Amino acid sequence: MNTKQWYEALFENYGKTYDKESFTQGTIGECDFIEQELNFNKSLKILDVGCGTGRHSIELSQRGYSVTGIDLSDSQLARARKKSAKENLKIDFQKHDARDLPFNKEFDAAIMLCEGGFPLMETDEMNFEILKNVTKSLKDRSKFIFTTLNGLFPLYHSVEKFCAANSVGDNATYRSNTFDLMTFRDHNITEITDDSGNKKTLDCSERYYVPSEITWLLKSLGYKKIDIFGAKLGAFSRNDKLTTEDFEMLVIAEK
Repeated sequence: MNTKQWYEALFENYGKTYDKESFTQGTIGECDFIEQELNFNKSLKILDVGCGTGRHSIELSQRGYSVTGIDLSDSQLARARKKSAKENLKIDFQKHDARDLPFNKEFDAAIMLCEGGFPLMETDEMNFEILKNVTKSLKDRSKFIFTTLNGLFPLYHSVEKFCAANSVGDNATYRSNTFDLMTFRDHNITEITDDSGNKKTLDCSERYYVPSEITWLLKSLGYKKIDIFGAKLGAFSRNDKLTTEDFEMLVIAEK
């Protein structure tokens, strides 16, 4: 029997609710940063990995970029297509597993924001497959911009307290967080209510990475320049030095 992983169950019938969560409200500022990083070059083709309801794809497409959005969730993709059709945008939304992408040197840039797939996989190897597949999809001179969970944060703070304080008014609650120092994984019970009002309880496991690990993984994939900063919701900046106070880190890798 093929049981669904927690991240698959989480995003079933969750598109509308997801768009209201606090952590999805930073789209405009995040796209401002992406545009700056791409030197406002609208001829570039962008791959949005784990695009969800298409918030970054739609915003960038409205600004004149050609974007392909991929996600594993049918309900998130359906919501993305509906939203883009409403704006009369032609965005290519495709269903793919980020560990197995069909592209080969097709894109000038890739974005993977708000934990789009990476670092939700069950093993480190699977997470690495995502980085590898995105890299394979990129042309030789290209840029990969993503955010991921900062492994320095749980060494100094309670993840559970952080989630409780930062998701006020959100639909998801997180409890029983246990952070494993040997694997840098946080196990927690997440409770959500989906778009139809059904309550779900999910047993989740997320991998936190320290900057040196990310650097090493990306170097092994052939990236020449890797910059890591603190990721502030809706206000990404190269001026934000990564600290133990940042829940997420912003990674900019260039081939």
